[in-house]
Amino acid sequence: MRKWLLTILAALFVVALAACSTDQPGSDSDSDADGADDEQSEAGEDFKIGFSISTLNNPFFVDLRDGAEEAAEENGLDIVVSDAQDDSSKQINDIEDLVQQDIDLLLVNPTDDEAVVAGIESANDAGIPVITIDRSANGGEVVAHIASDNAAGGEMAGEFISEQLGEDGGKMVELEGIPGVLATRDRGEGFHNIVDELDEIEVVANQTANFDRTEGLSVMENILQNHKDIVAVFAHNDEMALGAVEALEAEGILDDVVVVGFDATDDARDAVEDGRMGATVAQQPKLISEEAIKVAIEVMEGNDVDDFIPVDLELIK
Repeated sequence: MRKWLLTILAALFVVALAACSTDQPGSDSDSDADGADDEQSEAGEDFKIGFSISTLNNPFFVDLRDGAEEAAEENGLDIVVSDAQDDSSKQINDIEDLVQQDIDLLLVNPTDDEAVVAGIESANDAGIPVITIDRSANGGEVVAHIASDNAAGGEMAGEFISEQLGEDGGKMVELEGIPGVLATRDRGEGFHNIVDELDEIEVVANQTANFDRTEGLSVMENILQNHKDIVAVFAHNDEMALGAVEALEAEGILDDVVVVGFDATDDARDAVEDGRMGATVAQQPKLISEEAIKVAIEVMEGNDVDDFIPVDLELIK
């Protein structure tokens, strides 16, 4: 009898140990797991970004948009993109619409650095932080600006043209971007920092073609009516440069002219590869957008960021 009683007690002891070692609902280990899940959910909480882009009728800005969307998706962010179609009034309306969509941060690629101020101030009034991309704004509160050093890129173009022309130099043309846009001013300023110091190079015409290929073709055709003896062209972007290439080909003088663009779009890289363009300054738009999303996350998480974040340039020749 005693032996039988000891056997029963031993069995009960084993059952009790097993019960103690098994986690039950509401146990500490379940609480820890729930806490970890909550922490993971909080860390992955979505932010919503609005992105007002100047135009999607240009490969550079398409890459800028694509880079932002890809980076946002990789980081679990919602992003809403609006196309201002190079219309400053539309961009202001677009920004006001984005503000109404409860965005947490606004990215802006301005059509015009002066006109965009009204839109940025709308975001400021709503307590929404603003980051400018590629082109800056001339007012409003902006927490960061992310872009290439356009003046340095203009200097790269001027130096390349100077090297190609050598001591003989010659007459050349400058096709300018949209008036009032900082990129236009900076690229032109950097370019003139170089060529204005060279007696052997003369800029015989500098006209705007609004960063547009068709306008680049038309403006170049008009310039060639009076200046068929040019030896170089610097265009503030590749679209205008490619338009100039078409005009020069039609006149049969492309082989005698060094054409340099800016942006390193796929079409421009192909033109450099086959010798129709001399060079293009590479901005790396997707890298600019990726950096913008990184900075946006820092801002939305309440961290301090630099006022200006430059992205490296490269001369493709």
